[in-house]
Amino acid sequence: MKFPDVGARIVDLSGGIGLYTPVQSSTSHLFVVLLVIFNILSSHTILAQYQQPVQADWNTADYLKREHSLSKPYQGAGWQIPNWDFQGSTIVTNQYIRLTPDSRSQQGSLWNAAPIRMHNWEVQLQIKVHGRGKDLFGDGMVFWYARDRMIPGPIFGSKDYFMGMAVFVDTYSNHNGPHNHQHPYVSAMINNGTMHYDHDRDGTHTQIAGCEAKLRNIDQDAWLAIRYENEVLTVSTDFLGKNAWAPCLKVEGVKLPTGYYFGLSAATGDLSDNHDVITVKTYELESGGVRPEDDRSRDSILPSALTYEAPREHVDDVKPGWSGVKIFLVTLFSILGVIAVGVVGIIVYQNHQQNTRKRFY
Repeated sequence: MKFPDVGARIVDLSGGIGLYTPVQSSTSHLFVVLLVIFNILSSHTILAQYQQPVQADWNTADYLKREHSLSKPYQGAGWQIPNWDFQGSTIVTNQYIRLTPDSRSQQGSLWNAAPIRMHNWEVQLQIKVHGRGKDLFGDGMVFWYARDRMIPGPIFGSKDYFMGMAVFVDTYSNHNGPHNHQHPYVSAMINNGTMHYDHDRDGTHTQIAGCEAKLRNIDQDAWLAIRYENEVLTVSTDFLGKNAWAPCLKVEGVKLPTGYYFGLSAATGDLSDNHDVITVKTYELESGGVRPEDDRSRDSILPSALTYEAPREHVDDVKPGWSGVKIFLVTLFSILGVIAVGVVGIIVYQNHQQNTRKRFY
């Protein structure tokens, strides 16, 4: 679109004014002057419209925190990752950070070195869990917001009786009895340092909520979003590659202090899998509900939740009885063993009798 040729109009009109004679009416002069003023104002209005900045539809309420984020390539100087530490079986490549290989009895972890000072935040994780096993695989991985970092332990490669929050991606059911859900399973736990994560029960007695998550051995990478905003914990997933979040869990009344650390850990046992971390994106949320006077007290509160179940005493599973097939096989082999012993005994007795008779000849 072309701008109006304001200069040309002024020249033409000015030339027109020069052609007017004194005998022309004052009304005509006034009309021409008003027409010139109108064109000048119109041209400035159009120019001003074209000079207005375009309003882009960006979400400016969330801010990416680079010191708490991670993207490839990961290496800094040497084998170090800026703002992150790793240990155990963790290996760093240009495409992923592998917490555990697809091998038995491995533990690895990755921890952010900068404490979290944000009241409201969201972490988006791009991960991949895959391996050779088709029916048996494990054990899983965890996203941590915890007080103590870089401490190996039995809970998917990190310590038990932790302080903070954990979001578990549990790929194998260790419980002998039936669950009311299938694995893999995503669940959240809030711990003030006094609760034990019961690995043999997959943490079902201390979780605050969870959802099934078919994220293993899928064609695309899996995404999880862990959002903590105004004491509401929300976990969303995207396993279909559609760039759209699906709800997993939402729990209100979750109190988390500031000053803890983000981390990821994974472990394998008799069963194994590759547990890969590809991207960690951390955003600070500009949300209401937190007063400035809460800043100092937020560091000293204990992690807590209103909805988690009270810890229960661990009771060993009742060992299942022998099946009918097993009883039949044991009985059959017992009878065959008795018959074999009897036959051997008879043969030995007959040989002994023959040897005895020979001595009397």
